[in-house]
Amino acid sequence: MAEKKAPKKPVKTGAKKVKTDTKKRVTFKFHAPDAGQVCVAGTFNGWDPRARVLKRDTAGVWSAVITLAPGVYEYRYVIDGNWVDDPAAQERCPNEHGSENCVRRV
Repeated sequence: MAEKKAPKKPVKTGAKKVKTDTKKRVTFKFHAPDAGQVCVAGTFNGWDPRARVLKRDTAGVWSAVITLAPGVYEYRYVIDGNWVDDPAAQERCPNEHGSENCVRRV
């Protein structure tokens, strides 16, 4: 009769798989205590302000967390229907409307 062999266990090498396309959580914040609605629109949502409405805290800071893949994104805030710049933006680039878009690198 043939002898049964125990199944082989996988050998652990200690190496971990690294994802090259790891998405990151990016927070968008805007202080506008008197605003009725604040949205963020950009290349990450087809420039649709309705796609991301921010939530207001008790101090009047509006925020949203968006998960984005690594890359460079242009954006602007829309406050009560008016397109405005992010005063905290470190980088800007010209847009086709004669103003500038804010830039976020992820």
